[in-house]
Amino acid sequence: MLSKTYIPYKGYYSTPFCRWQGSMANENSIELGAKTARQWLLASDYDPTMFDYLYLGITIHQLHLFYSHTWAAAMMVDGQKDLPALMVNQACTTSTTCIYLAATNIELGAYDAAFALMVDRCSNGPHTVWPNPLGPGGEVISENWLMDNFNRDPWAGLKMIQTAENVAKEIGTTKEECDEVTLRRYEQYLDALKNDRAFQKRYMFPAEVRIGKKKTKLIEEDEGIIPTTAEGLAKLKPVEPGGVMSFGNQTHPADGNCGFIVTTREKAKELSKDPNVEIQIVSYGYSRVQKGFMAKAPVPAAQMALKNAGLKISDITAFKTHAPFVINDIYMAKTMGIDVNNINNYGTSLIFGHPQGPTAGRLIAELIEELVIRGGGYGLWAGCAAGDNGAAMIFKVTC
Repeated sequence: MLSKTYIPYKGYYSTPFCRWQGSMANENSIELGAKTARQWLLASDYDPTMFDYLYLGITIHQLHLFYSHTWAAAMMVDGQKDLPALMVNQACTTSTTCIYLAATNIELGAYDAAFALMVDRCSNGPHTVWPNPLGPGGEVISENWLMDNFNRDPWAGLKMIQTAENVAKEIGTTKEECDEVTLRRYEQYLDALKNDRAFQKRYMFPAEVRIGKKKTKLIEEDEGIIPTTAEGLAKLKPVEPGGVMSFGNQTHPADGNCGFIVTTREKAKELSKDPNVEIQIVSYGYSRVQKGFMAKAPVPAAQMALKNAGLKISDITAFKTHAPFVINDIYMAKTMGIDVNNINNYGTSLIFGHPQGPTAGRLIAELIEELVIRGGGYGLWAGCAAGDNGAAMIFKVTC
């Protein structure tokens, strides 16, 4: 359990997410993330040089990845400080890991303020070539970095969707149930768009991208959201033979970035945009489940986070999950005894997309804002990651 680590109210942001091959497709995610973070910090009247350390979360190879963390740190402070940094890659739970690493070092007194910056671009994924001198004719091994990994876990030997179908089969989920929960998630996302996107504007910051040598474009809203209806979902066939999930019941690759200030209680009060709101990082949980059952992973991670915090599931006011497949939420609700319709109010990666590194960060920002709207309480975030991993974090908001 953590007791000394806080996030200032409004000390976080997420860009909109763009479906892959959209407006962010030609941006180096490291550059775009560092530039956007700096713009957000300055626009929020925060000094970019106030941090002692930067955690850069990135999972998809970009040009100059070797220097990604130190390069991003230098760009974020515009060379005004020698800011040390670390690169973190844990697939879909990367944001959580970055925030937790920052939190543990604050807790230990290693430093007073850290920044967690999470960036990724699924668009234009790299194509890698590996030497294979002992192969027939020395033919190289080639890898389509994104699609090859989505379609085969080298340990489980399965596509990601097949790991989800394993869980669906085990608990007897139907296609109709998958469609019902997916439609509910879309309706929850629409709630975030009401009143001229009032909810999203509580945490979302626009990203400026290049559309020519001298022209730029400001991305202020999510791109590539597919309108969803019960009739439309019913018409879609399952992707896997004998399965229950269609393309409508899974997320889509996307591009974006997000950032969090992690600091002491005293510093958080100083930086908070509302002195009456306090955000404490309470606990962390992790897991790895049986091979080929990735959608199960959030549950034991959430149970660990609850145990570490000394809480019961009934103590939680708001729930957010990374659900690349709708079965994640169905399994979690059934296993933990919660209402599947009350998970992921205002948005979910199932609907707005999944850029990998920043996905959990955006969900955590939404979780915090929902807790503020509800007058405070405990919030639980949980999600799976590639290779049957899971992570969870609990936050306490006091208003």
